[in-house]
Amino acid sequence: MYFQHSAEIWSAHPELVAGAVLAKGITADASVDPQVARLCAIAEARLASGSEGEFPEIQAWRRAFSRMGLKPTQYRCAAESLLRRFRKERALPRIHPLIDLCNAISLAYATPVAVFDLARIADGLEVRHANGDETYLTFSGDTEHPDPGEVIFADAEGRAHARRWSNRQSGHSAVRDTTAEVLVVAEAMHPSAAEDVPQLMSVLADELAGIWGDATDTAILTRPSPRFTW
Repeated sequence: MYFQHSAEIWSAHPELVAGAVLAKGITADASVDPQVARLCAIAEARLASGSEGEFPEIQAWRRAFSRMGLKPTQYRCAAESLLRRFRKERALPRIHPLIDLCNAISLAYATPVAVFDLARIADGLEVRHANGDETYLTFSGDTEHPDPGEVIFADAEGRAHARRWSNRQSGHSAVRDTTAEVLVVAEAMHPSAAEDVPQLMSVLADELAGIWGDATDTAILTRPSPRFTW
């Protein structure tokens, strides 16, 4: 299997830095409370000095969304949406220990983190522009078709596993209680992304190994090295 961004995505967004982690042995009965509390405290400290819209990580994604023709305050990257909710409620809903951990890491680093159940992916994932005939399954069970030119996470069967890049994930490959093997992706475009994304990946890999105790494999993707295979 593989994960990659298309050449067109790298050409349009050369500042992009992406990290990917392959993790096995995931279960739904793990406890992540200490990790979530520690990571949320980092986010709370950052928010105490300014709103998420002032973070360079979020500003970079807003610029990217504008370049894609999207209104940044209508379609927000996943990290901004999480930070907005956390700022208002000072907590996030618990969903699954892996999702809870990745959401907390996303908060702490103000960086979108997506998690895909690999059993639900055909061959691999590519972040690319949509043709318009791909299918996307919402969490409510409806089927949509991304707009032509929209940035999606697509597999070999033409299924879109995320719409509007880091804005909206599909319910088809969402983590569930039976999930055992996952691909976790983090993407950033801010000036210090080349230093921050590897740090995020290192923290994530250490936490995954410490909680689930199984092997992980990681990669940092850049324009000269755009593909992660396993």
